[in-house]
Amino acid sequence: MGDKVDLVINGGTIVSPDASYKASIAIKDGVIHAIGAPEAMPPATQILDATGLHILPGAIDVHVHFRDPGYPQKEDFASGTAAAAFGGVTTVFDMPNTLPTINNAEALADKHKIASAKAYVDYGLYAVLGEDSIEHVDALIDGGVIGFKLYMGNTFGRIPSPTTGAMLEAFEVVSPTGKRISLHAETNSIMERREARLRASGRIEPIAHLAARPAVVAVEAVARAAILAEWTGARIHVLHISSAAELQPLAEAKARGVDITGETCPQYLLLDETDYDKFRGVVRVNPPVREKANQQPLWNALMDGTVDMIATDHAPHAPDEKTRPDIWTVDCGFPGVETQMPLMLTEINKGRATINDYVRWSAESPAKIWGLYPRKGTLTVGSDADIVIVDLKREWTVDDAMIQSRAKISPWHGRKASALPIHTIVRGRFVMKNRILQEKARGTGQSVHAIQQMPPAMPANTDSTMAAITSVQKA
Repeated sequence: MGDKVDLVINGGTIVSPDASYKASIAIKDGVIHAIGAPEAMPPATQILDATGLHILPGAIDVHVHFRDPGYPQKEDFASGTAAAAFGGVTTVFDMPNTLPTINNAEALADKHKIASAKAYVDYGLYAVLGEDSIEHVDALIDGGVIGFKLYMGNTFGRIPSPTTGAMLEAFEVVSPTGKRISLHAETNSIMERREARLRASGRIEPIAHLAARPAVVAVEAVARAAILAEWTGARIHVLHISSAAELQPLAEAKARGVDITGETCPQYLLLDETDYDKFRGVVRVNPPVREKANQQPLWNALMDGTVDMIATDHAPHAPDEKTRPDIWTVDCGFPGVETQMPLMLTEINKGRATINDYVRWSAESPAKIWGLYPRKGTLTVGSDADIVIVDLKREWTVDDAMIQSRAKISPWHGRKASALPIHTIVRGRFVMKNRILQEKARGTGQSVHAIQQMPPAMPANTDSTMAAITSVQKA
């Protein structure tokens, strides 16, 4: 039978986007070595009994904020990736609104050092795309980024939003590199104007946050970004889609052939305007939790592919930063990387979609869109052994005090769930086993930028880019 493998998992149900089937998995040297009948498996150093459990590809969360460096009271790379491991997430993409902002090669190199020393799971690092980092794009790519983050609207960290002119130039510069640009697609000028008026009129209650950011801020931003992407050939990804209204410009851009993808998050599928009274400032997030009427259209958009994936926008803050009485002084965001999979699978248990759909949204789609497939996002022979083993019959209640994140406060507190990740494996190594963090796995996470393979770039209108027009010699 050849050499021993490192691990064989027996008795579980393997889930792909197309099928669920009982089979054993053998893992050797960090990759999936064989899938088949238990008697066909080679001898193994370790055997895991997964009877009654489901075996899924680890989730890929393309949108987390682990606050490292700069905000250790909120989170760091160790606590954030531990939370990911407990949530069945084996790869995370971390956002650049840290201290310092990741907008040059030096800051990126420092962050790579921090992440590689602390990470329990694999990761990609974003760099900021803004007025002051356009000139650093090539150096940032050389330094190892998964993609770029452009803030069309202000959020935590107060990273200035570029003008539309700077956005066009930024898209022109990134387009030939083939990298994807993730967008915080909310139009800053609308929100700032409305918030100023709300403040002036004395409105400080939680729901005022929603009043400052109606869905039109997202609709306008998505439509404008899609036009610039179409013009330049840049690839873009719309982060945290929160409203039914922005699905139309997203779908229309896809129909025109724009390379535009999108994600939504559990908070937009499961929370609504009544949660502002219930959770007060804890529920404040950008974009805001919206009216209940938005929920079903977002589910439908996941089902029909208009929205490509699930992410979390895991954005931890300390309890005192979330419980201030004036909503405008409350930090925006809350943790989610640990609860996403249990909460989504609870909805799957209720019949909202199939577990196969969930695997497509949480693993396969992000891997394909970000150039990591088939190394990541799938359970196939030769793929990285990034695996989560889940109990779909585990009744439990979310308790903020018990989660791995340093941010012990969220609107998920007290929510009932019926599914729970039991074991999480990253490249063949247990990072969470029987609900216990494997401390020796700290620092074993790796940056995935080295294995990223984006399709060839397709830049457009290259004769009219800022670079082209400013390099023309005078006659």
